[in-house]
Amino acid sequence: MSQIVTHPSYFGSIAQYVAIAKAKSIVFEDCDNYQKQTLRNRTYIYGANGILLLNLPILHSGVKGNKRLYRDIKIEHQFNSLKIHWKSLEAAYRTSPYFEFYEDDIAPLFQEKPKFLLDFNHKISEFIFDCLQIATPQTKTTEFNLQSPHDIADYRYLVNPKDKNIGANFDNYIQVFESKHGFIPNLSILDLLFNEGPNALTYLESQDL
Repeated sequence: MSQIVTHPSYFGSIAQYVAIAKAKSIVFEDCDNYQKQTLRNRTYIYGANGILLLNLPILHSGVKGNKRLYRDIKIEHQFNSLKIHWKSLEAAYRTSPYFEFYEDDIAPLFQEKPKFLLDFNHKISEFIFDCLQIATPQTKTTEFNLQSPHDIADYRYLVNPKDKNIGANFDNYIQVFESKHGFIPNLSILDLLFNEGPNALTYLESQDL
């Protein structure tokens, strides 16, 4: 895979990072409109009762039907969601093989009060790239195009979690609560990191979308 375009996401899906791991260069979509119920502000982890949604609230404009640019979306901190998300991650992954390996580096992200969602997601992406040791060249879009150029593979659709078939063919890896609910594919990249650690990149490179 050569060049891809994808969205900066809130601890994006394993499928998104499969595309990223195979890419020779990455373009992040910074110029689109914000859409609800996507991985722009939510991620899915494996909790004791199965799939657990972590949703990051945003500040609403107060105008119905008003389209807003992704870059203009601000995070709502009234409910201390980031701290709650961190507690959920601790409960879900404290016993995983590599939680403590990453804990000191990732915890500060959940202690922040970032203003803009897009900026925060870029910071998250930088952190995940560092964990995976991915040094692929990156750029950002300067305008929105519904269709990507023919030489750029369009993986922006991976920000939409509604397609349950995405990742259905991914290989199993050991998950903390697998004995209770079976293997759950295509969760947050954090699920793979906490369970597979340094082997995560090898796993991503071996999967097919």
